[in-house]
Amino acid sequence: MTPDQIIYQRRMRTLAAAEELSNVSEACRRNGVSRTTFYKWAAVAAAHGLEALMPKARRRPQLPNATPTHVAAELLTLAVLEPTLGCRQLADRLGERGLAVSKTTVHKLLADHGLSRRSQRVAKAAEIAAATTGLLDEPRAASPMGFCHWAARPGDLVAVDGFYIGNLKGIGPVWQLTAVDTATRLAMVWIIAGAPNSALAAKFLGKVVAWMRRYGHQVRAVLSDNGAEWTAAGFTAALAAREIRHVRTPPRSPNHNAVCERFHGTILQECWRPAFHRRAFTTIGQLRAEADTWLIGYNHRRRNHSAYMRGRTPAEVLATYPR
Repeated sequence: MTPDQIIYQRRMRTLAAAEELSNVSEACRRNGVSRTTFYKWAAVAAAHGLEALMPKARRRPQLPNATPTHVAAELLTLAVLEPTLGCRQLADRLGERGLAVSKTTVHKLLADHGLSRRSQRVAKAAEIAAATTGLLDEPRAASPMGFCHWAARPGDLVAVDGFYIGNLKGIGPVWQLTAVDTATRLAMVWIIAGAPNSALAAKFLGKVVAWMRRYGHQVRAVLSDNGAEWTAAGFTAALAAREIRHVRTPPRSPNHNAVCERFHGTILQECWRPAFHRRAFTTIGQLRAEADTWLIGYNHRRRNHSAYMRGRTPAEVLATYPR
């Protein structure tokens, strides 16, 4: 029972006691109110009905240093459009739009509107998507864990891995091959239909080499787990032909490839889950276009607040290394 309901029940009880006892003074004495207050309640009830005895809701006061309404509206819109972003990332996005808001204020504003948790924001986005497009389902994937390698310059160690996106209707099993440069956290992905094999891994290696060459750097070593696509003869031959060293993680130790694993968690939360809430994908080309568009923001605009990146973007870190 809310405080307003308690007050309402007390007022109703006082009026009922006065009618039952036929004595206003005794009813007021038993309920601890003055006769002046009693007659005021009785007048309100006679003029507007018993429902008028319920206390009126008070408008929340507008404090001088409160966050402007248009900033709060911008935040709430962004929180639903990109529901998997945390408070710090949301504050960064607002900063890009010229709105200086701390992550603490972001959390407070989200909490005031019942959106402080990621699950609440995702549920709200799913509710909007269900009302507009009818989409309800989303692909599922495992969560990553952490460990980190270090590289002296771009291309010294490029981490690669495979990531299962899901079994999509009309497409079938969809996988993502990922490459993340350890020195800069610059990332690229290649979406494929079906499980990856050594031929696809070798083709992906060629894409990674060309990708790093466009940035003016050479791939010198590749880090991977012991999956069949990365240990098969076709992939090792492709590495040998390009004189690229192959570094493997210990068996059953995905945390040793944490650069990729952490990126998989980020792209899952910030790209795939919101995307599958909003539209139905029917071709691999649509999935590749979605990933490529998101990667532009990841590599050039999204600030990474890890201890290594310290709020920089991968493109900013890359710019510190001469070609």
